[in-house]
Amino acid sequence: MLRGLLKGLKDLIYPNCCLVCKNRIPPAGQQQLICAGCWDLFEKNLPPFCANCGRHLDSQAIEKNACPSCSKCKANFYFDRAFSPCAYTGSIKKLIHEFKYSGKDYLGKPLGKLMHTFIRDYQLPIEHLDFIIPIPLHRSRQREREFNQAEILSQEVAREFDKKALTGVLIRVKRTQTQTELTFRERCQNVEKSFFVTKPELIKDTNLLLIDDVLTTGATSNEAAKCLKSAGARKVLLLTLAS
Repeated sequence: MLRGLLKGLKDLIYPNCCLVCKNRIPPAGQQQLICAGCWDLFEKNLPPFCANCGRHLDSQAIEKNACPSCSKCKANFYFDRAFSPCAYTGSIKKLIHEFKYSGKDYLGKPLGKLMHTFIRDYQLPIEHLDFIIPIPLHRSRQREREFNQAEILSQEVAREFDKKALTGVLIRVKRTQTQTELTFRERCQNVEKSFFVTKPELIKDTNLLLIDDVLTTGATSNEAAKCLKSAGARKVLLLTLAS
């Protein structure tokens, strides 16, 4: 009885509010950080998917089987397929920004749920993948941020599907400049030779799921996949939260 009274008092003083709309979450959903209304408003990537980056294809792009971004850059990606549950816009963009730059590592749980729900809904071949590998941060950037958002998302997916997330196998050896204002070709040059595999014997002849938070041009993920395949990986699938 006392526990219930204390919980009621806590909810009265510190009501559980949605991180997106800031409205109070009803008692039935008190364990959630995002209300059902905002959850439904996330812009989802829906099939058909671009064969390269996994973004939704509109009617004009279906014939080429590639989205305008991939058609423009004409990239040959080293990852075999890429998928993203959400479009990088609106509320999901805001949450990812808070996740990465405002120290809100607890957002990894609801954001990770978007990823493993997508895996189930679209039957990604998770059972045929040997390990999950997060895109690493350079050690100096991780010190600044205090955590790697891709690593947190990887752990959420690994836990859900009883897989092992390998951290420290793929490392970032070069701190690159920000990619925001760069073209695709400039981004590729910027991240060239940024990654190193510390234990190639662990990933030789394996199928891997590479995880990051956002895919923009794919230059960073592509360089990471290239490094993994050079070290002996057989297949590399890419899953990002948004693209």
